[in-house]
Amino acid sequence: MTTPGIPDLQHEPGVTAEPEEITLEQKETVGLSQAQIVRRRFFRHKGAMISMFMLIFILLLSVTSIGVGPIPGWWQWSPYDRPPPLNPRGEPTLEIPLFGGTGFSIGSHPFGQDETGRDMFAATMLGIQNTMVVIVVLGLLSTTIGVVVGAVAGYFGGWWDSVLMRLTDTIIIIPLILITAVAGYSLGATGVLAVAMVMGLFLWMGLARLVRAEFLALREREFVDAARVAGASSSRIIFKHILPNSVGVVVVNVTLLMGTGILTEVALGFLGFGIQPPNISLGSLISQYQGAFTTRPWLFVWPGVFIIAIVLCIQFIGDGLRDAFDPRQKRIPKQKDLKAAATTPAAPTVQGAVMVEADEKPKSTP
Repeated sequence: MTTPGIPDLQHEPGVTAEPEEITLEQKETVGLSQAQIVRRRFFRHKGAMISMFMLIFILLLSVTSIGVGPIPGWWQWSPYDRPPPLNPRGEPTLEIPLFGGTGFSIGSHPFGQDETGRDMFAATMLGIQNTMVVIVVLGLLSTTIGVVVGAVAGYFGGWWDSVLMRLTDTIIIIPLILITAVAGYSLGATGVLAVAMVMGLFLWMGLARLVRAEFLALREREFVDAARVAGASSSRIIFKHILPNSVGVVVVNVTLLMGTGILTEVALGFLGFGIQPPNISLGSLISQYQGAFTTRPWLFVWPGVFIIAIVLCIQFIGDGLRDAFDPRQKRIPKQKDLKAAATTPAAPTVQGAVMVEADEKPKSTP
């Protein structure tokens, strides 16, 4: 229904009316690219942000305290120093008021010493460095293998899909600890990089299945048909058109994979098939001092605390990335956002603007 004397511009070509109801999240993301929307959603995830800052703090602490390679750190002991035990049993010198201390004091050996006098703080920091190197290397290797296998199987289908998925099913039914332990023992993998590569060769199966499912759904979309008609090659379609649309699944699964890699490395070290001395990792420290849990628990507890902290940080970061990449994720507006939206004057509609123009138009004189 139109007002007499006023043209119905809502049905005129080139003129569109604004929707009656726009959600608060849609107003905030108007004019933003997909990367900006994902970044904004991730930064609003409190658990992911706290975990990211905590993980960065742990990494900086481990790197700056004992140094990296020829670069020295600010801590007075190295993991290979053997000073005489300061306390009778090498008890930690760390004092905190909440745990019975008279004040806050770090001392010379805050995490204690073992029976040989080694400073456990320095050993734990080196274990954090090597463990992070392991999960980064296995993450890169597993991601590369998983993405390639899943992309080829999902895009080409046919016998490619049958062969690659049967290979994936064969590897995935074997217990992960068993296959990595046997492979590491057979290849003599006891160093940091060797253990990381062995683990990376057997942690890609879940990612490959997820990428295959994404490619099966995306290869039938219109933009893929348009790329084929334009003459794009299969490799270009896979890596330039389909894979960027699957980056959310890949990124989230990689973070979960890194958390699984830490626990796997700890389990291998506990069984004696992982990183061996003189190399140090958090898993090897737990394996080395497992018998001292009842007599000297600080030798066992501190590496375990950092393992739990790193795994939880990576898992929370993965949750934040999952929520950020999920297009169906809706943010519940806060009370202050609703009040601000209610007090903001609404933009004039098309019909209201036309009425104002009609009222302000000077009348013609006869």
